[in-house]
Amino acid sequence: MSDTSPVATTTTTNAVVARLDDGGPNVIGFAAAAGLTAAIDRAAEAGLPLVIMGREGMFSAGFDLNVLNDDVTAFADLVMTGAELLRHIVEAPVPVVLGVTGHAVAMGALLLLAADYRIGAEGRFKIGLNEVAIGMTLPHFAVTLAESRLSKRHVLRSTTMAEVHRPEAARGVGYLDDVVAPEGLKAATMAKAEALSILHRGAFAGTKARLRGDLAVALAEAIAQDRADFEASQAASRTG
Repeated sequence: MSDTSPVATTTTTNAVVARLDDGGPNVIGFAAAAGLTAAIDRAAEAGLPLVIMGREGMFSAGFDLNVLNDDVTAFADLVMTGAELLRHIVEAPVPVVLGVTGHAVAMGALLLLAADYRIGAEGRFKIGLNEVAIGMTLPHFAVTLAESRLSKRHVLRSTTMAEVHRPEAARGVGYLDDVVAPEGLKAATMAKAEALSILHRGAFAGTKARLRGDLAVALAEAIAQDRADFEASQAASRTG
């Protein structure tokens, strides 16, 4: 972790590796979002898979709610910044592989839904969209991602009912593709990135664009709707 960013990015032979570690709950603030966005661009430029990992026991607890306490408008900007990060992952022309090192809730869970392959660590970790449980309405872009990736029979429960899951159950719901012992997570994640690195780059990018292009468009539309909703609510509060 650098002095200015909670994201440390390195390049190996087979992958660009971004490690998120803020020394706490690994919240997504402006610096983390910028660091992860830069890592995506770095991987795309290198033509290598991107690996994103948290630290032991914690992948990400979601957006930095301290920003909300300071300034509602700033928090709305942060949420939109996070939404654009998710769209960037969906549109990335290289594989995005997550090593889910622990808890992944709210924005942390949305990162799982945007990525291409997700490997979770076994343990008593919570994975899911808990926004409704803490009094927050899911934004349109979050609903769009949930509908695109979660098991159809779990979408309603995972969103409106704020269900969270242990890693093994999260695999069946659609948050994870594989679950391994914590001590083997790094090796499994890097092995998956290495396997993906040998795929034909152009064929991967073209196929992913065809498969996820409609989702990228839907996310852009959802983000625009979320911006409009916030602006309308602010206008109403000023006139009310």
